[in-house]
Amino acid sequence: MLRAFPFVIEFALLVYALIDCIQSEEGRIRNLPKIGWILLILIVPVVGPVAWLVAGRPAGSSRPRLAWPSTQTAGFPKHERPRRQVAPDDDPAFLSALGQRDPEHEELLRKWEAQLREREQRLSDGAAGSDPSETTPSTSPSTDDDD
Repeated sequence: MLRAFPFVIEFALLVYALIDCIQSEEGRIRNLPKIGWILLILIVPVVGPVAWLVAGRPAGSSRPRLAWPSTQTAGFPKHERPRRQVAPDDDPAFLSALGQRDPEHEELLRKWEAQLREREQRLSDGAAGSDPSETTPSTSPSTDDDD
């Protein structure tokens, strides 16, 4: 079992270096042309793959290779792109609206206050002349006898 270990490591290194070399862009490969690196990896058993990893591999190749560049807005038309969130204190539209009064909301608030005063007035008028227990409707069934 231990005798096969170096051959397995050599084969894995060969396969990894060969695939990495083939997938690399021609213009980004260092020191030799792509075909030169492929031949070196295949012909020289251990030194070829190690040389590729040290001297031929494109710098910064740790990022994944994609068919198209991926950005935050990729796949969205311009009018459907997600908008960047802005905090309320950084949003000029929000800040300008703080000082303005909304007449529709003001009118709604006046109506609610008038309704509240009317209810309070009805409750105080009804409670002043009678017992408070008589003004609230009873939910228990009546006990009137018809005999």
